[in-house]
Amino acid sequence: MSESAFPRDPEAPGPAEPPRPPAYTPGSVQPRLNRPLHERYPQIRPTSGYGDPRVRHTGPGPGAGTEQEPERSSRLTARLVLALSVVVGQLWGLTIVVDEWMSGDTGTAWWGAGFLVLSFLVVLGLWLLDPKDR
Repeated sequence: MSESAFPRDPEAPGPAEPPRPPAYTPGSVQPRLNRPLHERYPQIRPTSGYGDPRVRHTGPGPGAGTEQEPERSSRLTARLVLALSVVVGQLWGLTIVVDEWMSGDTGTAWWGAGFLVLSFLVVLGLWLLDPKDR
C-alpha cells in the first residue's frame, strides 16, 4: 500500500529528508556541542531550583499540617456551629413569616420579624465576642 501505482523514475532525485540534529556526546568533535551548560541553556541560572545555595531543606518544616493552637480552633468551630444554626433558624423563620404575612395574619408575622431581628443580634454578638479572631 505504501508503494505508488506508478513506478519511480530512477533518475529523479529522492525525497528530501529533514536534517537530524546531531547527537550530543561529551567529547564531540563539533565545538558547539562542547559548550558549558550555561552557554547551551542560558535560561538556567545557578540560583534556580536545587542549585540555589540558600535552600537548605525542601518541603514544609517540622510540625506542618498539625494544629498549633487547638483551643482556638475548637472555639472557632463552636462559634461557627452556633452561627450556622442561627442562620438555619433565620431561614426557617423567614419562611414562616412570609407564609403568615401572605395568609393575612400580620400579628404573627410581626412576632416572626422580631424573632429574625433577635437571631441576627445573636450572630452579631457572637461575631463581636472575640475581635482578635477576625
